[in-house]
Amino acid sequence: MAESSKQMEQAFSWAQERYAAVGVDVDAALRVLSRVPISLHCWQGDDVGGFEKSGEELGGGLAVTGNYLGKARTADELRADLDLALSLIPGTHRLNLHACYAETGGRRVERNELQPAHFQRWIDWAKAKKMGMDFNPTYFAHPKAADGLTLTHQDEGIRRFWVEHGIACRKIGAAIGQALGAPCVTNVWIPDGMKDVTVDRKSPRERLKRSLDEMFAEPLDPAHNLDAIEAKLFGIGSETYVAGSHEFYLGYAVQNGKLLCLDAGHFHPTETIADKISAVLLYLDEILLHVSRGIRWDSDHVVILSDDLRAIAQEVVRGGYLPRVHIGLDYFDASINRVAAWVIGTRAMLQALLGALLEPIDRLRQLEQSGDYTARLATFEEIKTLPQGAVWDHYCATAGVPVGLAWLDGVRKYETDVLARRR
Repeated sequence: MAESSKQMEQAFSWAQERYAAVGVDVDAALRVLSRVPISLHCWQGDDVGGFEKSGEELGGGLAVTGNYLGKARTADELRADLDLALSLIPGTHRLNLHACYAETGGRRVERNELQPAHFQRWIDWAKAKKMGMDFNPTYFAHPKAADGLTLTHQDEGIRRFWVEHGIACRKIGAAIGQALGAPCVTNVWIPDGMKDVTVDRKSPRERLKRSLDEMFAEPLDPAHNLDAIEAKLFGIGSETYVAGSHEFYLGYAVQNGKLLCLDAGHFHPTETIADKISAVLLYLDEILLHVSRGIRWDSDHVVILSDDLRAIAQEVVRGGYLPRVHIGLDYFDASINRVAAWVIGTRAMLQALLGALLEPIDRLRQLEQSGDYTARLATFEEIKTLPQGAVWDHYCATAGVPVGLAWLDGVRKYETDVLARRR
């Protein structure tokens, strides 16, 4: 072990020299990375189930495939799974929680009546870990969402119910942010749309705007709660039309000072959200990213260190946007170990950010501004083979988490000792 550690440090020292030769301060890059929190999504741990036990199917175009053993069945089990995942990821991160993960002591509490008290154990858990939390209203898997319509519903009673749910969730988000001393991003996504040929696209959007106006009417302290709104191109069961389109929410966010959520799976398969970041941040103070991996559009595969992920990280870092961008993950894969899915995705996101932070950005910018596109392209190609892996290994080791694939041993043992007993 001592010899392996020595070799790792020698590799890191060599990497520092290689990066210094192109004008990159590795230690400075690692200091920045250590301050970047990634918001882990609770719904990976139990296949977007939640704890209401309502018997309703997911709906809203959401689908989870796979039946790998060990799905969390209770909030305590889910927190234990998250504890393990977080122990295998360098840095201090956040939890992204959905409203359907409320703990109500076995009582049925309607979503428009949810209170901060129903999330107190989550808050206590996060406080003990010195981490922040984010929050989401749950506009699916409910009898009043059975037809796929919520905030755009023609039935005033149903529409008002979902507005009240959003109001309740904003107050919960504010309570979370106040308790944890860091703003909670409360993100609104709804499934509302139409499966086939649609005559009236205007009226649902008018109702959606009215619903959002009512939901956001009460100002909340941004030190505690930040409102975000999330678009989608189409969904299963809403292939023709989705009321909450990118254009709709971009306009609303700009007009009303809200965060725009860009989900990597919610656009055309050939689109990347990387190119949208610098465009929307000309008009918005902050944005939220939901980082996913769509293979066939919004398939929500586990995030890996792909070209798309690298492009997202590069755009955030190159633009100096890290203080203005909230990064969360959003995928749910039940075909593999769910704890491993968290670890793989979060470590991949951090590695993408590290790669962006290790770019000789000043040199590249100078080449671009001088019109030397030949040297710019040559430099891009040259830095692809610099020893980022040695820097990542050093970061993991100094953060006290497993280096390389060693983290998988802990997950396998947990699977044998804990997950396998949840059958």
